[in-house]
Amino acid sequence: MVELRVHFLGTGGGRFVMVTQRRRTAGIRILYGDRLNLHLDPGPGALIFSNWARLSPQRLDAVLVSHSHPDHYCDAEVLIEAMSRGTTQRRGLLVAPRSVLRGNDVCGPAISGYHQGLVERVVEVSPGEEVELGELSIAATGAQHSDPDTVGFRIGTPDLGDLAYTSDTALFEGIEEYYRGVRILILCTMRPRGAPLPLHLSVEDAVRLVEEVRPGCVFITHFGMRMLNAGPEEEARWMEEETGVPTVATVDGMQVLIGERVEVRGRGKRAEPRFIEA
Repeated sequence: MVELRVHFLGTGGGRFVMVTQRRRTAGIRILYGDRLNLHLDPGPGALIFSNWARLSPQRLDAVLVSHSHPDHYCDAEVLIEAMSRGTTQRRGLLVAPRSVLRGNDVCGPAISGYHQGLVERVVEVSPGEEVELGELSIAATGAQHSDPDTVGFRIGTPDLGDLAYTSDTALFEGIEEYYRGVRILILCTMRPRGAPLPLHLSVEDAVRLVEEVRPGCVFITHFGMRMLNAGPEEEARWMEEETGVPTVATVDGMQVLIGERVEVRGRGKRAEPRFIEA
């Protein structure tokens, strides 16, 4: 069986965590065996920490950007230059909404026309639209955020179930329909209990979504300052107690191996892995 590997190169989010780098903002690398290599939301540090993790950006097959805020897109252009082998080959896939590619009345564009021209395929997506990448399907999911074109992503595999990522979003009516049936749900959970923030998920919001969707397991990430001060691990434990769904607070450098079961490896060789039957 082909294994799906998820590398949390960065687990921070929001302007204050981004500018202080209290947690990295490097995004998420996803590898489907040795066949496909994707980078999701490459914020500041994506290039550096890809290389530190020995995940060469020159091996990328796709870059996915959820919206036009710098903690999600800032290193996209340098990853595209790497994916195009230093601009010598027109290759790879870029998937992003209108704001990232063309701009809207609020923000963007975030990726220049020059860099879009280095990519073999550029696909502009809105919620419900899907693109194929080899054996994987990539569907855009709905979101409500200050960039009105924001999307999340749901990545379908032929044999390992679906992995989904909400990006920044409020909890809104119907959001659960985008995520029903997913095996792995990655929630951008900016705020802890008791500290809601408009157009972002708090821990209470995350619990309500998980209770509706009932995924195999949950990973919370993209933490703001208040979440880091509260302690993401404690918040994740509370979520798991409330929902009964295995819930993991991500840390920079965490790896998740998805096969017949889910193996969570913390940063460092001494970190004890957690195995989840999901």
